[in-house]
Amino acid sequence: MILAAAGCSLLVNPMPRVWFFTDGTGTPEGKDSLLNPASFLELRPDGSYSRDFGTFDYGSWLKKDRQLILTSHDHQTKSYLLTLPSSSEMQLTLTGGYLAGFESRAIPSMEQKQDPFSVFNNHWRIPATHKESDAEIRSRLYNHCQFWEAYFRWALDKGLNYVDVRGTPTPIKIYGNGFTLKLAEDLPAEWVSFFYDANDCQKANDILKDIFQHKTIAWANTDNKYKMFLSAFHQILNFLR
Repeated sequence: MILAAAGCSLLVNPMPRVWFFTDGTGTPEGKDSLLNPASFLELRPDGSYSRDFGTFDYGSWLKKDRQLILTSHDHQTKSYLLTLPSSSEMQLTLTGGYLAGFESRAIPSMEQKQDPFSVFNNHWRIPATHKESDAEIRSRLYNHCQFWEAYFRWALDKGLNYVDVRGTPTPIKIYGNGFTLKLAEDLPAEWVSFFYDANDCQKANDILKDIFQHKTIAWANTDNKYKMFLSAFHQILNFLR
């Protein structure tokens, strides 16, 4: 029975996890230079993936020998040399031989709506291909706040001691006990790039600025920071709705 159990454990696929960037060896090139602790690659058991390595994309994944093969939704295929030092560690050789290290956590939920790393909660990361209407810009902001709500729900439900709030491109500056809207000149370049032009990005900031200045966000009376941010972002969602 012991041998049988050991044999079964060897069959467990360590790949379907959420992998977060930790560090790298070498000189990153292009978008790879934007990797930070919030950069993720989610490999789901159904063979689909989503990731943000400086640019968001999604599609299907396949492990073949020592290669991780990602085929994006627009049929672009990339293959990376893959090493698994342990069941919770992964190394990928990226552009120019840059060796990127990752550590894993369990996928938050098989339900896309409850998974902050799913495509459902990351449409806001997909750059606009046309001038967007006010409704479309508001929808982009709504989806962005859905991401944050799912993100803090994940942290709360899993009892995580720490989650990164600085590496994600966002117009909202999150502190340990609150948040504020970033100034236009302090907006991350990646966030600005999601909009068709500077005017649309400014419209998005104006929508949020109106909420921050004219709406009351009631902070939950709790010492749990995740519950506090969950409540706050849920209220912003209601205002955007």
